[in-house]
Amino acid sequence: MILKMKSVSGRAIALGLSIGIFSLAIATQPAFAHHAMGGRMPANFFEGFITGLAHPIIGFDHFAFIIAVGLFAALKPQKGWWIPVAFVIATLGGTGLHLLKLNIPFSEAFVAASIISVGLLFAANCTPALAGAIAFSALAGIFHGYAYGESIVGAEPTPLIAYLMGFAAIQLAIASGVCWGWRALQTKGSLTASSLRFVGLIFCAIGATFLAIG
Repeated sequence: MILKMKSVSGRAIALGLSIGIFSLAIATQPAFAHHAMGGRMPANFFEGFITGLAHPIIGFDHFAFIIAVGLFAALKPQKGWWIPVAFVIATLGGTGLHLLKLNIPFSEAFVAASIISVGLLFAANCTPALAGAIAFSALAGIFHGYAYGESIVGAEPTPLIAYLMGFAAIQLAIASGVCWGWRALQTKGSLTASSLRFVGLIFCAIGATFLAIG
């Protein structure tokens, strides 16, 4: 294992450390840090859309898992695009559950656990088949979407719809970008056999950080 890790470049290690430090900094921010309006409810279409775009990014736990979804898609050349689509649809459903005031206890803990789980899969270089990856991503999406709903409960229909449009669009964009980028690196031969394992360890660290402070 030690020999394999030596194949990871110093730049990759520095990037991993930077991500870990950044995740810790984000994780220790107050609860309203996940809200683009600073805790204020969006009042119109523009504010709702901006809040929807921002939440999956400034909520670094969500951002990390969206990256993982993109990697899942990149690792499945045949119909891998179904993975981010299933995840995004599930997040919409999870938000709907929150809006319907259906209680999902420990949702934030499940969000962190989803990051750890995908990290363990990558670290073990053991990704499930396409159907399994879709199911896993969809299940995780319900919990991520439920957490998204906290920012929009009580909003008027217009900002609510805009919020849903915003976070659906940004999640698809991020996952697609990650998928394209990973495949491009594979084509150029820039990835080693241990690259996915190293990325998996980063996800484990991020998930453990959020689970510890959650």
